[in-house]
Amino acid sequence: MKTDLTQTTRDAAEMELDAIRKELQACMQCGTCTASCPNAFAMASPPRELWRLLLLGFVDDVLAAGSFWMCSSCYTCTLRCPRGLALTEVMAALRRLAARHYPEHAKSNATFYKAFMDNVRTYGRVQESALMTSYFLAMKNPVLPFAFLPLGLRMLGKGKLHGPSAGQKGRLEAMFEHAAAQGDRT
Repeated sequence: MKTDLTQTTRDAAEMELDAIRKELQACMQCGTCTASCPNAFAMASPPRELWRLLLLGFVDDVLAAGSFWMCSSCYTCTLRCPRGLALTEVMAALRRLAARHYPEHAKSNATFYKAFMDNVRTYGRVQESALMTSYFLAMKNPVLPFAFLPLGLRMLGKGKLHGPSAGQKGRLEAMFEHAAAQGDRT
């Protein structure tokens, strides 16, 4: 690991990495996870490659690729893994690890992920306009919204962009609280 971290942070990161590697030790590199992943085409390093890099100790390469941010948590890889590995949980653990200990690798992705989870927690479903507003405010980049303008206009034209609605507000709070009680998963 080449990153400059305090000793306490380095120890915590190493403990999290050890838990991830322990889960992946039984991986036989069959490629079922990558073949099953609906987002593998968009990943710089597909799941099978991520597992191999992690097992070989190339943590910086895994973090730089950032492929774990593309995981949609569909659990297809976990369901199809012949070894029964909890691969979706590994992806979630990588996101948490990157956000906590390696912010230089994760800034915009971690910010979007946090805004997304906060949005779902607040509204009970994704409220696109509120999500993007909170993301843009968190990024503190006044030019960033203009990069998303064409996509927003297309979504609006197709009736896919809706304003915030309080209909489902707070309905998932108990689920988020349960997940937090299970071990910092929010």
